[in-house]
Amino acid sequence: MEFKRIAKFEKVSFEQFKTGFDDKNDAEIKALYDDIKLPKRATKGSAGYDFFAPFDIVLEPGKTIKIPTGIRAQMEDNYVLKLYPRSGLGFKYRLQLNNTVGIIDSDYYYSDNEGHIFAKITNDSNENKTVEIKKGTGFMQGIFVEYGITIDDDATETRNGGFGSTTKK
Repeated sequence: MEFKRIAKFEKVSFEQFKTGFDDKNDAEIKALYDDIKLPKRATKGSAGYDFFAPFDIVLEPGKTIKIPTGIRAQMEDNYVLKLYPRSGLGFKYRLQLNNTVGIIDSDYYYSDNEGHIFAKITNDSNENKTVEIKKGTGFMQGIFVEYGITIDDDATETRNGGFGSTTKK
């Protein structure tokens, strides 16, 4: 079966990536940036593209962390990238994305922030388990999905930003 190829992952610029850090110097951030791995599928039957941790993550129960992935996704119109926690992490630790499912629209790529994909995750363990994710390990997965619109849709606005930017007027 031949799949329709509709998207491409890229790294954001170093300047954009470093805006995600308050606690590291430029040399530390540059080392993380240089090691960013683009998302990829683990097997030919995988629907999800694994996103890899850009640094070691230790997350105690009930704690939350915001992760700058350093990744952006260019995709065809009428597609969306849906983000979920990796199944094993959700099953073992109740690791969750804070917005339940991340939605990356096709026009997010063109935003001033270069379409930089962030993940905010919480260890919602009710078994007192600490999550440890090593740098370079998959922690989130993204699935590209085609979508349609209503017959009477008349949206003409353009995006500039994320996290509610399309409802700000």
